Amino acid sequence: HVQLVESGGGSVQVGGSLKLSCAASGDTDGVYCMGWFRQRPGEERERVAALDSDGTINYADSVKGRITISEDNAKNIFYLEMNNLEPEDTAMYICAVSGGYKWTGGWCTEFAMDYWGSGTQVTVS
Repeated sequence: HVQLVESGGGSVQVGGSLKLSCAASGDTDGVYCMGWFRQRPGEERERVAALDSDGTINYADSVKGRITISEDNAKNIFYLEMNNLEPEDTAMYICAVSGGYKWTGGWCTEFAMDYWGSGTQVTVS
């Protein structure tokens, strides 16, 4: 079992920056996908960025060029650095990991994730 705790959310002005952290604990050795998702009220959850244990990274088109996902294996933390934030980035940001590789119709989809954090709110105005 893996526990995930996000931090780093907050309120920022348009054009500002935030760096979110997702600290993982527990049985992290088998983690394959690490992802950041976001959800706005009344909307479906959207994958913002994901990283797998082979180093493959993918970003949603809406955030490309503004967001960077990274990890610190030694600390069992992965990050989402967000720059040039826009009001449309306002959402609850949730990190998730998969307990291993599994194909769910796509690479590191939300259906592949086994463990989820509770989220951290980002508000851009």
